[in-house]
Amino acid sequence: MKENSLLGRTFDFSVNIVLFLRTLPYNDELKIIKYQLIKSVTSVGANYEESQGASSKADFNNKIRIVLREARESNYWLRLIAAIGYNSAELNKLLQESKELKNIFGAILLKGKQ
Repeated sequence: MKENSLLGRTFDFSVNIVLFLRTLPYNDELKIIKYQLIKSVTSVGANYEESQGASSKADFNNKIRIVLREARESNYWLRLIAAIGYNSAELNKLLQESKELKNIFGAILLKGKQ
């Protein structure tokens, strides 16, 4: 059986976000952003993992819809971190991965509708 690279990729994305957030300073504004980002990014991986055991095509598509929504939210929080001045090479890598994952899950969802 071929291993699903997206399972690893979404897991690694969550881990990399958590590790990145540990490097940011502690303040009230970042506390809220970090909390929201951790919730959304871990939901990407968890819901994609769940989609692999979907009971039907409709169930699978619903899980992917959630994954895409959470990926979009994660991208939003990453962009916000950049916009308020916490730019770094690591953040740029995470933003790129976020965009790629959004595109992948958007394509999966579109294909599932056909």
